[in-house]
Amino acid sequence: MARIRKHRGKWQILYRDPTTGRERSAGTFTRKSDATRQRKAVEYKTQTGEWIDPTLQATPYGEWARTWLDTKTHLKPKTLETYESLFNSRILPHFGDARLRDIRAIDVEQWITTLHEVGLSPLTIRKAHGLLSQTFKAAMRSRMLPNNPAEGASLPRVERKEMLHLSPDQVQRLADAIPDEHEALIYTLAYAGIRQGEATALRRGRVNLLRRELVIAESATNVHGSKVFSLPKNGKTRTVPIPTFLAAMIAAHLEHVPPEPDALVFTNSAGGPMDWSNFRRRVWAPAREVAHLDPKLRIHDLRHTAASILIAQGAHPKVIQEHLGHSSIVITMDRYGHLYPEDRSKVTDALDAAFTAARKATA
Repeated sequence: MARIRKHRGKWQILYRDPTTGRERSAGTFTRKSDATRQRKAVEYKTQTGEWIDPTLQATPYGEWARTWLDTKTHLKPKTLETYESLFNSRILPHFGDARLRDIRAIDVEQWITTLHEVGLSPLTIRKAHGLLSQTFKAAMRSRMLPNNPAEGASLPRVERKEMLHLSPDQVQRLADAIPDEHEALIYTLAYAGIRQGEATALRRGRVNLLRRELVIAESATNVHGSKVFSLPKNGKTRTVPIPTFLAAMIAAHLEHVPPEPDALVFTNSAGGPMDWSNFRRRVWAPAREVAHLDPKLRIHDLRHTAASILIAQGAHPKVIQEHLGHSSIVITMDRYGHLYPEDRSKVTDALDAAFTAARKATA
């Protein structure tokens, strides 16, 4: 219940915070009649859960954002680094000093326009907006805001990049152009379809040549200039089967890898974790040119290559999902469904056959 007290010649409304149980002020009025009306409103909103403490609403956004970010210790180091970068470079310079209650929907729209004008990509703008929206949602749950001013904002459309993939013959050409010490890596990316970070973190003890399997239990990312090893994407370990030829190729490659189970399978020239930036510049680009492949072909496109080869061999989408480590078969079909053209013809042929059979039966 809220109450009124006279304090220094004015009427002050006090209420019991339903979250903390502490008594707080809901405002001060010159006339008792105004205070009485406000008291009734405060009582109703506190009982229905609609009351937002004006003191908390006055919290600077930057202070709240830092508090919120400090609670995200469960996130992967790379994700935290991305959050910190977006906060420091894109969000706090614009909203840091503003009070939560003063940030309006139009302010968010103007901020998005500014990001677009400085040349940020649509994807980066969407990531920054998503992060901003998360902090507002958390403020609503903490009874600091009545609504989310970032909700419903107009965002730029993200155009999906062209997905490139190689045929087995093109993979062969690429591998022939790659230095011998990286040949097994190229075939592993193209036929096992593991991610670059997963290849970086693959260890000898997780290569089972008898069963022809790779256990993907770690992924490596660059965080503040250092390699950080953590669980793979989606936080799940998976087992990836490999063909006989690749098992033999990896076996030969392991002859040059230290015998310890924790030894990294694929390394740079100094024996350390793969530096993909250097590899792309010094090894990948020259080999791509020698093999006469599309200059836009990325290392990541070898993962798409694995999917396309599996599809061409008739693999079920569920098998491909598990092979690539997608969290959902929806992701698999969204990315690779267009590679199933023969299935569409089968469907239309089946529909023709059903129609013909029905026509004959009725005749």
